[in-house]
Amino acid sequence: MKFRTDPVRTVLLAAGLLALTACGTTVAPGAGSGAAASAAPSAAPPTAPSATPGVDYAARAAAAVERHDKLFPEIAARCAGKSETLPTRASTPAGLPTDPEARKYAENHGYKTQAALTPAGQCRGEAHAARIKAALDGSGGKGAPRTAEELRGLLTGMGYRLDSGDVYGSGPQNLTFVLSVPESGPCVTGYLGTPVKIEAHGAYLEGGCHEPRGGH
Repeated sequence: MKFRTDPVRTVLLAAGLLALTACGTTVAPGAGSGAAASAAPSAAPPTAPSATPGVDYAARAAAAVERHDKLFPEIAARCAGKSETLPTRASTPAGLPTDPEARKYAENHGYKTQAALTPAGQCRGEAHAARIKAALDGSGGKGAPRTAEELRGLLTGMGYRLDSGDVYGSGPQNLTFVLSVPESGPCVTGYLGTPVKIEAHGAYLEGGCHEPRGGH
């Protein structure tokens, strides 16, 4: 007995299959039947990002020092021949103290840790600190700055870049500044009290020249 193919029935059947597919049946692209279908992965693995070329930090640092030396040739001459390499581990201080109380104190104040300075970085920082102190002592016969605005004007006039909050305080005996030596670092922090105190130091490990607030 032969069955007659009904064109209408065939069209309705095809439409039903398409509707089922659209309602949630996902067909993997390129997947076939049989062994080929079972071998096809259910999802393509994510593409790994291309490797980023390495950065030559030593070359960057050398270029920064060169730019600094062009801006401040007198300091470059003073620090010529100083090493840009950090001291060996043997010459650095030991780790945390063994005394429990002292160890706890050191751990709680670890956020204040500063980066070590190379001999050249230490020399630059101290030279800039001395340069600023000499300018504050002289101040062109005008006396020491009496306001944060005057201090900011003095420092920017000497070639230092200052961000908001780098100079603060009020009155001639309560002014503080924090800056990073242009291009090469390190940090220089000054307090215009009695006496004036200006010192060079490495950046804080948490970032920047301002002493971070925190601890526990």
